[in-house]
Amino acid sequence: MTPDPSGSIAPGEFRTALGRFGSGITIMSTQQDGVAHAMTANAFTSVSLDPPLVLVCVDKGVRMHDAVLDCGFWAVSVLADSHQPIAERFAKSGRDLLSQFDGIGTAPGPKTGCLLIEGALSWLECRTWATYDGGDHTIVVGEVLSLGAGEVADPAALIYYAGQYRELKGK
Repeated sequence: MTPDPSGSIAPGEFRTALGRFGSGITIMSTQQDGVAHAMTANAFTSVSLDPPLVLVCVDKGVRMHDAVLDCGFWAVSVLADSHQPIAERFAKSGRDLLSQFDGIGTAPGPKTGCLLIEGALSWLECRTWATYDGGDHTIVVGEVLSLGAGEVADPAALIYYAGQYRELKGK
């Protein structure tokens, strides 16, 4: 068979195929002009142990994009299954910036001041290391400045699979 590199992929088919890949759910936060910004992100992964690097993909069409690029520092909170309402809140565009964290327990990160979600399974604070064009997204690679793991005895992670939030239990 001869490879055929031509062709186009329908967006719906692309989403369906990639929806079969389960991914963890995170909240990414940053600051811009003294205002906290945040978004739900499942396009997050580790890159390197030495130096410690992670990456997240940010849609170029959302206000978080400019905020994270302007600030240069950001934080990621890895969500537990109990955080589904938070994931849903920060996945919606057009939230009021000044009230978007109302009713959500947060704490400023010790190195960057970017907000961390209380009860997260783990968290990381990052300094932007590099950015790359990724079509309609920017791939933001961050150097991890500090991190921590939650104090949950038997944590269940919030994941996204086949278009739905789901729970992944340990053990």
